[in-house]
Amino acid sequence: MLDDKTRYLQLAFNYDARMVGLLLPRVPYSPRIMIEAGTPFIKREGMAGIRFIRRLWPGLVVADIKVADGAAEEVRMVRAAGANAVTVLGNAPHETIMLFIKECQAAGMVSMVDMIGVPDPLEVLRPLRVPPDVVVLHLGRDEETTRGKLIQYRHVNRIRSKFPVIISAAGGVGIGEARSAIFNGANIVVANIVQSGDVWRGISAGEDLGQMSREFLTTIE
Repeated sequence: MLDDKTRYLQLAFNYDARMVGLLLPRVPYSPRIMIEAGTPFIKREGMAGIRFIRRLWPGLVVADIKVADGAAEEVRMVRAAGANAVTVLGNAPHETIMLFIKECQAAGMVSMVDMIGVPDPLEVLRPLRVPPDVVVLHLGRDEETTRGKLIQYRHVNRIRSKFPVIISAAGGVGIGEARSAIFNGANIVVANIVQSGDVWRGISAGEDLGQMSREFLTTIE
């Protein structure tokens, strides 16, 4: 479903269905654009929110549900709602991550392990019998305001030397950060749609989302 030679833009919606309904129709369709139902969005809107995104977007839809337990049920739940990809926490139990990957394979979904708060992703990946499709190097939104905290690109080559996975970079990604992510070996850059006054970085909801999407795709090509 994802090509490791292609560079993708993942647009993350973290607010409500109203914002999705207003902004998502402005995004030009591209097989290189992935639409994320962010964790706060899913908590607010539930599975109906994922179904709403699916009705508006014909391409790949990511459910950033961050599975921590009950992997089989949660993977099936978001798949039934229309997601093509789903996340599990790298800090989840080893058994949960293995079951998560197995269930994603059975459902034909992209498995993503989110390494938010994980000091060394290799410690998570080494015990797995089967690696995930995607490893997400994630600087959390609460960390973005901490001076000197950055996405840990030093792990990219360490991971790639041992596992055939796609690397996603998330957390405070604007145009400049997107260039840095690609330079450091990421395949996917995740850009949050942010509102005026938010302390974290991304694409402002007040900008021309169609134009910004095209600029991102050109930048990371």
